[in-house]
Amino acid sequence: MSDAGTELDAAQERVGDTGEGLSKRLEQEGDIAADYLEELLDIADLDGDIDMDVEGDRAVVSIVGDGLDALVGDNGKVLEALQELTRLAVVRETGERSRLMLDVGGFRANRRAEVLELAKRVIEAVRTSGEPESLGAMSPFERKVVHDAVADAGLRSESEGEEPRRYVVVMPA
Repeated sequence: MSDAGTELDAAQERVGDTGEGLSKRLEQEGDIAADYLEELLDIADLDGDIDMDVEGDRAVVSIVGDGLDALVGDNGKVLEALQELTRLAVVRETGERSRLMLDVGGFRANRRAEVLELAKRVIEAVRTSGEPESLGAMSPFERKVVHDAVADAGLRSESEGEEPRRYVVVMPA
């Protein structure tokens, strides 16, 4: 079974939802998040379109448009904060924890591609040397991308350190 299928099964088991029930709940999360973000865009007098999707066991909401850099901030710090605020808005409405993912202007999609390239280089280095390799400090999103790539490659990884200097160590299998 694919990792996405495994994650979906685990999420369904945690919340007692199956298939259609989970999809409806994730769509509801996306709708709540979209409403919240549309209000924020109006208040900030920013133009952007909201796209919603469901990937695996989480709702994914994207704000697309020009001139949204202020919603991303340096290294995505504003985006991280905005994602947490959006998750809180969802929790307020549903009473349930949300794993909603927010992207603004394609920042996360671009960052995912960059982090995947880094992970591939480190995976090869660990395979070649047989020695663990530590990466620099990363956001939770970036660490998850690395952990997933490492697991797919058949190696092991662990997060170490304390926020905001938490990092990933890639180890041989």
